[in-house]
Amino acid sequence: MNDDVRNIVLGVLAAGISAALGWLARTYLWKRKLRRKQAFFGLPDNSESLLVVNRGAAGPDLAVMRHDVFALLELAALIKDCNAHAQVIPHDMARQGFGERTEFCVGGPASNRRMAAHLVSLLPGVRVNVDAEPSPDRGAFLVGSERYRVEVGRSEYAILARLTVDQSNGARPVFLFCGQTAITNQALTRYLARNHERLSRKHGNNSFVLLLKVVNSQAYGPDVVELVADVTRAAQTPLPTPAAPQNSHRAT
Repeated sequence: MNDDVRNIVLGVLAAGISAALGWLARTYLWKRKLRRKQAFFGLPDNSESLLVVNRGAAGPDLAVMRHDVFALLELAALIKDCNAHAQVIPHDMARQGFGERTEFCVGGPASNRRMAAHLVSLLPGVRVNVDAEPSPDRGAFLVGSERYRVEVGRSEYAILARLTVDQSNGARPVFLFCGQTAITNQALTRYLARNHERLSRKHGNNSFVLLLKVVNSQAYGPDVVELVADVTRAAQTPLPTPAAPQNSHRAT
């Protein structure tokens, strides 16, 4: 073998080794990224998850509103990317605890019983005005001592939460998408889909509660979302119980 042939063979071998090492490196990084994503969502390979949604008012069959369908599509893509499976279930049929399977709960407490139960149990520092009568505070959020009113189509607030009850025992997280209007639910799922890597780096696999604002949805739809504050501590701290009115006694 002369020098030219030997150099060609060595060059081919070096190129092959470099390509193999590059493929192994990319595969390792891809798998590490996937494992981090699976850990954040609590969705290992072939695991099951719940998508809890509102039942439409048209009849007894499961009928999901348009914006909630878009929200489910965003979540379904995330679940599929984690090599996991999802079961869609109406809010009034989700009679089970939490922690066994990852749960994605979509909708406000006025139309989603499951969400209302989660707010009471997991976020005692949050109250949502669900009065049917029109008023300035209708649909408003009370988070700690701060009140956030809705201006439909202009300024709408929403809560995105990742909550775990007993992480030490491998409990799966509950994700809450609680918006003041239907379009904000879709905005929350889209925000999570776009920012889950950043949220994972910042919060790890710990619980967090974020207050977001959807800006000018009548013009921009669910795309323009601003982070108002991390309200984890306030949302998990029970609100003070209103003092009972004292009985007045008139001297005789």
